[in-house]
Amino acid sequence: MDTLQAIRERRSIRTYKSEPIPAEHLEQILEAGRQAPSAANRQPWHFVIIGDPAQKQRVAEACHNQMWMADAAYIVVAIGLPEVSNKWYKVDVAIAVENMVLAAKGLGYGTCWIGAFSPEDLAELIELPEGAEIVACTPLGVPEIESPPRQRKSWNEVFSLDRYGTPVDL
Repeated sequence: MDTLQAIRERRSIRTYKSEPIPAEHLEQILEAGRQAPSAANRQPWHFVIIGDPAQKQRVAEACHNQMWMADAAYIVVAIGLPEVSNKWYKVDVAIAVENMVLAAKGLGYGTCWIGAFSPEDLAELIELPEGAEIVACTPLGVPEIESPPRQRKSWNEVFSLDRYGTPVDL
């Protein structure tokens, strides 16, 4: 699947088959995150890959009891390192996670951005070092069902040429 197709077809997946992800696919997905651009190439991130079933259950509980997450093969906990890049670490982590999300889609896997979690509970579960901050999580697995496309805003609601509100006519 090419990149633009992956972007167009990616959906938030909330039901997963209990199937493993081959190691070579997991490696490709994680490598996509590692290769992400970051401000001044500081790479202010770390990712904890949760694969243990009991730990996935605990992580799902810490994510406001979104227990469906635990059905995925893995849960990726994306961590920002403010001491490495105080101003841009959240953006940089988001870029890296999006790289992983798109790589996962390209390989036929599903993900779902998770921003609803208890930072304290999740930090304790993964033994987060002081000074690091959890930015987001995503389950990663084989989708049980594919969600249909959702309505997108019109072109002119999203883009302007030279000044806000000036239509872009291409």
